[in-house]
Amino acid sequence: MFIQQLVNGLTLGGVYALIAVGYTMVYGIIELINFAHGEIYMLGAFLAFSFVTMFNVPFPLAILLSISCCALFGVILEFIAYRPLRKAPRLAALITAIGASLFLQNIALMIWGGRLKTYPKGTIPEIFKSALFYINDLKIAFCQYYLQFNGISITGDVRITLLRGDVSVSLLQYNILIITIFLMFCLHILITQTKIGTAMRACAQDKTTASLMGINVNRVISFTFAVGSGLGAVAGIIVGVYYNAIFPMMGYTAGVKAFAAAVLGGIGNIPGAMFGGFVLGIAESYGAGYLSSGYRDGIAYAIMILVIIFRPSGLLGRKTVVKV
Repeated sequence: MFIQQLVNGLTLGGVYALIAVGYTMVYGIIELINFAHGEIYMLGAFLAFSFVTMFNVPFPLAILLSISCCALFGVILEFIAYRPLRKAPRLAALITAIGASLFLQNIALMIWGGRLKTYPKGTIPEIFKSALFYINDLKIAFCQYYLQFNGISITGDVRITLLRGDVSVSLLQYNILIITIFLMFCLHILITQTKIGTAMRACAQDKTTASLMGINVNRVISFTFAVGSGLGAVAGIIVGVYYNAIFPMMGYTAGVKAFAAAVLGGIGNIPGAMFGGFVLGIAESYGAGYLSSGYRDGIAYAIMILVIIFRPSGLLGRKTVVKV
């Protein structure tokens, strides 16, 4: 059970990391907590579902369309809601972010209704629901799909025996981890090895000086919202497929937990957001497995409160000195 909960925690943590990165990227540049980011995550799940079920779009194409739409919506949200308040007091922008979150929740309720949405059978490839491998008595046995892919066949009796394994990792869980790690690596390369990444780091340090050096600050901020919203959409699609449950309020809980992960790692610190997401996912999984599933949400809030009290800068964050 210990290893199984670790696998579940890493899967959940990958989702939190993808959402938390969006929070911390925006905060790192304009020092704004975009509380509407959880609703972007929710829209990603709903858009992919709608493209597949209503418009019969192939699932891979539906994923790309959903990510693109959410990235575009993030840019529009920044342009309409946040850019006019960039020089206003922080409280005004914070209230606007909360208002945008409530607005998007109600828009989702109007469009898709309040009932739980599930993918019809056959819309998602069945192979993603199968087990990649089982671990029993320290022996690893790969699933039928993997063995047949490599030219090996097994009998039905063996498969039934394998279903009694102590640890199972589904192909979907494996893909979630791979996708998360790949996207985090691509984001790291984007920020550290490209011109736009250099511009993002410059704006995070000093937007005024960056603009004097010829950097289009508005364009950089819009690009940051697009990237963060795209990652949030990926997380929403993953959760929609993993749990096969999509509803308008799903962004609120996930958004708060991802914000807790960002605070845990150090708000404004991208590696910290990744680390915090995995730590929070593992802690939540073990808490639900060994204590009670009713404490699942409380664990995230408790971790956030403890970090704020004992280490406000986060586990990987640095203390900053504010000059008056």
